[in-house]
Amino acid sequence: MHRGSDEYERTIVFGEQAIAQIKTYRTSAFPRIYELWYTYVTGHNSGLNKAIDAAIARRCGLSEQDIEEIYDNYLSPLRFSDRVDQVGARLMSEIDQITSMVETAVQQTAYYGDELTEVVKRLEPVAGRENFRVVIEGLLRMTREMEASNKVLEARLKESRHEIQLLQDDLHAVRTESLTDPLTSLSNRKAFDVSLQTAILSAEATREPLTLLITDIDHFKRFNDSYGHLTGDQVLRLVALSMKQNVKGADVAARYGGEEFAVILPNTPMRSALTVAEHIRRAVMSKELVKRSTGENLGRVTISIGVASYRLGDTYASLIERADACLYAAKRGGRNRVVCETDPEFELQSAVA
Repeated sequence: MHRGSDEYERTIVFGEQAIAQIKTYRTSAFPRIYELWYTYVTGHNSGLNKAIDAAIARRCGLSEQDIEEIYDNYLSPLRFSDRVDQVGARLMSEIDQITSMVETAVQQTAYYGDELTEVVKRLEPVAGRENFRVVIEGLLRMTREMEASNKVLEARLKESRHEIQLLQDDLHAVRTESLTDPLTSLSNRKAFDVSLQTAILSAEATREPLTLLITDIDHFKRFNDSYGHLTGDQVLRLVALSMKQNVKGADVAARYGGEEFAVILPNTPMRSALTVAEHIRRAVMSKELVKRSTGENLGRVTISIGVASYRLGDTYASLIERADACLYAAKRGGRNRVVCETDPEFELQSAVA
């Protein structure tokens, strides 16, 4: 009883501290945000705590965008893991049932074999047609019973096969969801990291070209501050849609973080990658942004894009660093443009650095 009382007091203290954090940083008190702060004050998730502290240090506060990103990165995956465990448990239960049915069928078959052996023994001394008929009728009866049992087993196995297929579909859906950014439906940072590592290994082995685009929305903070986070979300979805419409095949479009996006282009040389980047930039710029609640025309959104190609010996970090440097050069050069490693803007920036 004493232990339960201690647990009660401890959780109440954590709850009060979480509420205090919500008040301090003036974040909404939605359940998921309470969960984020509760996890923070318990200290059980060091990665989450570091991410929150870093965001606060950068901005002297915590934006809704920061909260969404941190929650998706550090708490949402736990939900997906729980769901995978649940689906896996259901799958194992279904397999156990099938195993049990097969064992029962084996036992029934063994019993049927024993019965046939007895029938053979009874047939040996049979004298007279009537006794022979009785034995045959008994044999037919056992055969029909075995057939009926097998039909039941067959029907149940069909049901189990269908159930297992549904469970496999659930597992696939859970896996897809765990690798997808919920706001934009693009690949999330986790999926991007895995895809880029895989693409680098493939490029190193095959010597095929690999190009990376990193994109940032110009003046995104202004949209958020001026029109609110719902409009900011609309901008993010607009950019994501433009990216989806201009990638294909093995290309991977991802939300890299916040207002940054990335596109991995396997088997794509620099010239072709620049064409893709220009198509994305123009697609975004061609769309007028309209505030849904009022119908107000908010103008056009623009993006800046940095483009870097894989070099033999590149690592995940070095390739991203060069693409990011090209993106920075594009922003310094006036935004709403594409810059690659061979452009004067990038070379000038490298010389200054």
